[in-house]
Amino acid sequence: MIARHWRGWTKPEDADAYEKLLRDTVLPEIQNIEGHKGVLLLRNDGPQECQFVVINFFESLDAVKRFAGNDYRVPVFEPEARRLLSRVDPFANHFDVRAAHLPE
Repeated sequence: MIARHWRGWTKPEDADAYEKLLRDTVLPEIQNIEGHKGVLLLRNDGPQECQFVVINFFESLDAVKRFAGNDYRVPVFEPEARRLLSRVDPFANHFDVRAAHLPE
């Protein structure tokens, strides 16, 4: 399994709108990609900006490429998401998942 890790930041006043866009539009679309296995959406609210960490799980690098294309390290954005984000990681990172245990 492959974990695709990416970070983006918003101004505090844009954080709720960005999270809603992720939950209502972006993540449901990604879940329809063949080979997508799940997602973690993390948020850390700070006084000056809010950080989001998105970790998508895919069964293989081929599944990642179905989502992101052949240049799969480049982040994928909805136009509205790009407007809400104040800064972004320029690349997504990919990790081989060696173990996973999440509490219910």
